[in-house]
Amino acid sequence: MCAWCGTKFLVGGTVGRPPKYCKRSHRQRAFEASKRGSERGLGGGEVLVDATAWATLQDALYRLEAAVEDVATDLADGLEPRSMVDGLVRTCSDAIAALPEPIATGVPADLGQTR
Repeated sequence: MCAWCGTKFLVGGTVGRPPKYCKRSHRQRAFEASKRGSERGLGGGEVLVDATAWATLQDALYRLEAAVEDVATDLADGLEPRSMVDGLVRTCSDAIAALPEPIATGVPADLGQTR
């Protein structure tokens, strides 16, 4: 799974360490975000994201939560599941599209040490 975007990817029979990123551009983005995180003093596990992107994600997750509750109610009432599935798929797609890209990330403790 790509450490930047979370996409599953096939790892070929390469020599050396297995790749952590599905694309070179994702490896570069992770490096740049880690560098910015170090400059800002972020610790391991901390991520800096744009406030507007964060609000958009929170809104999408709220809509997803409401959709799940609506489906549970509709199923209990015996309504047709197909239309519910279509609505959930749309809402899930919106939530996935709203995932913000990190501006900066903290360097995990084991990567920040020099040997």
